[in-house]
Amino acid sequence: MRDAASFSQKEINPLQSIEQWEDDVLQRYPEPNQPAKAKEEYRNYNDPVRDTVREFYRLNHQYQSYDFVQEKRADFLRFNRKEMPVWQAMEFLNTLVDDSDPDIELDQLQHLLQTAESIRRDGHPDWFVLTGFIHDMGKVLCLFGEPQWAVVGDTFPVGCKFSDKIVYPEYFAANPDINNEKYNTKYGVYEHGCGMRNVTMSWGHDEYLYQITKDYLPEPALYMIRYHSFYSQHREHAYEHLMDDHDRAMFEWVNKFNPYDLYSKNPVPPNAKELKPYYEDLIAKYLPSTVKL
Repeated sequence: MRDAASFSQKEINPLQSIEQWEDDVLQRYPEPNQPAKAKEEYRNYNDPVRDTVREFYRLNHQYQSYDFVQEKRADFLRFNRKEMPVWQAMEFLNTLVDDSDPDIELDQLQHLLQTAESIRRDGHPDWFVLTGFIHDMGKVLCLFGEPQWAVVGDTFPVGCKFSDKIVYPEYFAANPDINNEKYNTKYGVYEHGCGMRNVTMSWGHDEYLYQITKDYLPEPALYMIRYHSFYSQHREHAYEHLMDDHDRAMFEWVNKFNPYDLYSKNPVPPNAKELKPYYEDLIAKYLPSTVKL
């Protein structure tokens, strides 16, 4: 595996900002009652932004191999970078600047507060609200020097055949696992119905935050955090053969969360100062006083 220091800046940051991939997801999965683009139109129209997204996924699909993920887990799951309160970690995340959305000039913290406040207005449990607030906290990986394609993007299982339902599946042709008989069959290192708890996912902010919070939050919240970018399953149902009945029940929660993640943008910014006491109390109810990153 290439060392991170050997990547060029264009390889580390192919997108103008990490939120650009979420805008791309909205092209594929628009709000309900809005028509999705035809597959040919989605993949072929001439757009400079689309070129950066293609490059992002080319790098993601080339390097997100089974061994790559194991090395990232071994490195980052030592949690030896920083230790701080959750609200401070959210402020740390807020140092990521997003210049990709000219219509809604909100910072990372405000975007997450919007998501959480939408969930709260709909009367969901407080742990669901907290999940909406922290679900992208794992993007701090970018602040530790990680390439964008190892932080955000659609997630998928590694250690088995890559589904053609994953966005730009042709780019997996450069992934070393594609020619490895251990990993390139339908089940690979897994078994039918083994359950997602036994499946290794591609590396990124979802898995990282799940590992940080797995001892503290209710199980539905952990599914939301771990699988909210797993679009090839919760939108395309490409990995039913690996799931068990418990996964299917828990993915109902992922499906409830997903619209808030994608469609809760509002041009009116939430007042972080006014909301901070509520969210600090909520954090204290479920999470330790500090988290290790």
